[in-house]
Amino acid sequence: MSKFTLADLEQRIDDRATASPEVSYTRKLLDRGPAQCAKKFGEEAVEAVLAVAAEDRDRVIGESADVLYHLLVMLHARGVRLAEVEALLETRTKKSGLEEKASRPSG
Repeated sequence: MSKFTLADLEQRIDDRATASPEVSYTRKLLDRGPAQCAKKFGEEAVEAVLAVAAEDRDRVIGESADVLYHLLVMLHARGVRLAEVEALLETRTKKSGLEEKASRPSG
């Protein structure tokens, strides 16, 4: 198994965010703003859903990698760190999924 982590990917995104848009796809995405980063994430999420529904395992893995990358780019665009998301997830594990979901404000 790979030892590459989401934290490693976040660091790579941070590094590439400072590069020139001529050499960095990440920089190009970020230059388009958070809304465009969110749109691209949504497109990738749909592709992952479709892959799970009708394609092979390798395609699911590839589309999932795209989703994770674009999620982290979108978070970067809004100044949200992976550690912040992980901290929230940790608090949610202190109760059952059904309890946690019921405790969220409706909206």
